[in-house]
This record gives sequence, structure tokens and C-alpha cells, in this order.
Amino acid sequence: MALTSSLPPWPLTSPAHGGVALRRVHEGDIAMARELATDPYVPATGSLPADADDEGALAWVRRQQRRYAEGTGFSFTITEAGSGAAIGHCGLWLSELGEGRGTAGYAIVPSARGRGFAADALRALTAFGWTVPGLFRIALYIEPWNIGSIRTAERAGYAREGLLRSHQVIAGTRRDMLLFAAVRPE
Repeated sequence: MALTSSLPPWPLTSPAHGGVALRRVHEGDIAMARELATDPYVPATGSLPADADDEGALAWVRRQQRRYAEGTGFSFTITEAGSGAAIGHCGLWLSELGEGRGTAGYAIVPSARGRGFAADALRALTAFGWTVPGLFRIALYIEPWNIGSIRTAERAGYAREGLLRSHQVIAGTRRDMLLFAAVRPE
């Protein structure tokens, strides 16, 4: 297990862009996690159980809270800038930081979709990523059918680099993934 000493300090100022701010995950995020768990795709791509009850959502929240201490990366709750309401989750995963690479992921609760929050969150997460010493590239892996996520990546300035055939297992099936990436500005 990696140590937090390999990661920079947690940001003192919450990353933000447009209509969102990113903050640490806390136990008040159970309702947001439960709503994310109603989307059939979100649980297939991570550790949130489908249709999670309070106990399952709390266990997921606690796993997210440990990501930084474990040296995995930064796990954030996406909040609506005006109200502070939890509307989703995103993360910057840094297991390849030694090579200058990271990956990102994001999800918005169904009731808050269609308002540009995902692209704002990805912009905030990416800008934060460029403050991480040694990080030069952030990748996204998106299934070809996921038009909403493709548009989010493009709006946030990520470039499509290609198709990775049979790249990842999702819901027990090997899936093709589109590779999008952003490179640290010179």
C-alpha cells in the first residue's frame, strides 16, 4: 500500500469551476451515494453497491474517505456552488504518479444531470491535478456508447486519443474503452 507521503497535501482551498466546488467526502454524503446507486451503470464501474441502502452507502463513503490516506489519490464530493448540495462524486487517481500519469472519474446524481455540472467538476479536478507535482497527464476511459460522458470530456478540454479494445471488465464483461486525455499545459 502506498503512503500519503507520495501524495501532495490535501488542497487548502476547494477546487471549483463554474457551478461546482469539490470537497472532501463526509458522512453527510450518504443520500448522494444512495442516489448514485440508483443508476444502473455507476455501481458497475466502481465499489458502490447497486441500490445501496444507508449501510451500503456509508461503507462506500468510508472507502472514499480512505483513498487519500491509502495513497490512491483524491476522492471528492461534487457540490453545487450556490447551495453546497452534494450532487456527485469525482476522483483523481494517482497510482502512476511516479510516471507522471493519473486517471480521473466522475458521476453526477440523476436528478442533477443535464446542467453542465460534470464538465465543471472535471475542469475543477483537472486544474487541481496540474497543482500536483510531477503530474503531466490525466486520462479518462469512457465506453463508446456513453455520449454524455464523451461530451463532458470534450467540454472539459480532453482530447480523444483512440479506442482500447477489450480494455476493461465492467459488470463481468470485457468492454472497449475510448481513451481521452489532458496534458499539463506548458
